[in-house]
Amino acid sequence: MDASNKIKKGFLIATVVLLLVPALFILKGYFDGAFSSMSASQIYIGQLGWWGPITLTLFQALQVVVPVLPGWLGCAVGAVVFGPVVGFICNFIGISAGSIAAFWLTRKYGVKLVKSIIKEEKYEKYACWISNKKSYSLTLWLMILLPFAPDDFFCFFSGLTKMSAKKFTWIIITAKPWCILLYSIFFGVFALN
Repeated sequence: MDASNKIKKGFLIATVVLLLVPALFILKGYFDGAFSSMSASQIYIGQLGWWGPITLTLFQALQVVVPVLPGWLGCAVGAVVFGPVVGFICNFIGISAGSIAAFWLTRKYGVKLVKSIIKEEKYEKYACWISNKKSYSLTLWLMILLPFAPDDFFCFFSGLTKMSAKKFTWIIITAKPWCILLYSIFFGVFALN
């Protein structure tokens, strides 16, 4: 087995484990009736201790790399269950780590990885749109900043560009918190009242 296949196998095993841990917590809680109300959910998650925030952080990192759920959903869960501050911290760390992982995975596996995540037409549309932009860095910063933008896909796309990892990380760190902060405040404060 070559190094590339070992990395793929390791990534697959890590993905399955990271998906199973939160899934087992959720299933156990569901069968125990822990999600019958918001207060029951908060008590159940609270009983997990530090595993609750760690699970949310891992889940948020994973949902960027395996984009099957919208990121705002995890932000809403984090803010409602842990409050706006802890929810924000977990979501920011998880989503930022997932974004940087997506960038590096694309650097390693290239166009094939990106095309395996999104449809060919969508890939061509974004690739054409990006190639016509004068400043990709500014475009990326805005896509990361704005809510409901396809920011996860742009993290993968960025791995195909000549952008340095340092610059990409800087864009994630400076643009990502504002959207997560907005979700945390909205769901943590306004949605509960």
